[in-house]
Amino acid sequence: MLRLAMRNLFQNRVRFLISTGGAALALLLILTLNAIVTGLESQITAYIDYSGADIIVSQRDVRNLHMATSTLPVNVVDKIRSVPGVEAVTPILYATNTVRIGTDPIVTYVIGIPQEATMGLPWRVTQGQSIPANGQAVVDYALAVRAGLTSGDTVETMGQQFTIVGLSEGTANFMNTITIISLDDFARIRRTTDSVSYVLVKVQPGAILTDVFTRIEQAVPNATVQLRQAFAAEERRLVKDMSSDIINIINIIGFVIGLAMIALTTYMATLSRKTEYGMLKALGMGNRYLYRVVLAQGVISVVSGLALGLIFTLILAAIVPKIAPNLILEIDGASLLRLGGLSLLIAGLASILPIRQIIGLEPAVIVRGGK
Repeated sequence: MLRLAMRNLFQNRVRFLISTGGAALALLLILTLNAIVTGLESQITAYIDYSGADIIVSQRDVRNLHMATSTLPVNVVDKIRSVPGVEAVTPILYATNTVRIGTDPIVTYVIGIPQEATMGLPWRVTQGQSIPANGQAVVDYALAVRAGLTSGDTVETMGQQFTIVGLSEGTANFMNTITIISLDDFARIRRTTDSVSYVLVKVQPGAILTDVFTRIEQAVPNATVQLRQAFAAEERRLVKDMSSDIINIINIIGFVIGLAMIALTTYMATLSRKTEYGMLKALGMGNRYLYRVVLAQGVISVVSGLALGLIFTLILAAIVPKIAPNLILEIDGASLLRLGGLSLLIAGLASILPIRQIIGLEPAVIVRGGK
């Protein structure tokens, strides 16, 4: 059956390429839009995900970074540090501001970190150092390169000039960028020497995370204590609710259009082979066997199209960030499996519909091109 399906498909290679190409284009559209949405979601929480913290402590009822203000008394840091099972603590100051890289002001998360910080650092520094001293800043590499800046040049944020001491990758997204300055500079500019915004906590190896979590809650009862994963999930939820509805709508529209293209391509490809199916039926092929051949051809076409679509999407994922540094494409394995399964289902239905019509006709009528 499979050999017959392959032979029938490749009998007319141009027609096979057209049908497979149509499925590939449809799947490329779906995969690309889905990769964009997945990439945006991962970019939104990149700083949190790569912070190195197991637990994040913030002001009561503050559960995220985006458009949030968190203020904790500075003595909270020592209280958390003294909790059994805590390996390291890094306090940070945080504010949403702008950074002027070149001529354009760009919305940025300004993070103030201490010189002894072990968490909350830029996770991939391509040039310079990751911890800035007073008067220094670490900024996004792609944005700096676009503005023609490098280490030793100056940028402006929070109304102050800073010397670029490091360039980091992955710290810009479609909404903002991340700028790292020293905790002392941040405190001086904002006059917040007696408070911090968030406390990043690393748990000792071998310690039970939930036990340490409970102890911290007891040590600082007037604060909000969250696991890093929960903090990141809250950040994604808030940003998606505020800004990515239109992206999800576009993704859904693309998904529907792509599946419609697959259905139409498969339907027309099956219908265009009605003469071959008529000959097979005239030679004594049973209806059940004919159905299986048609379904096998549909599966082969869709799988080939999915493979091509995936290859093209991977190429785009490699090229797009070089053209638009703020845009990253990430292919989600679970979404790919769901798309593959749904595409096969649609292709199967689109193959069966025309073959049902063909089976109801006499073979001689089909061969003559009658209806």
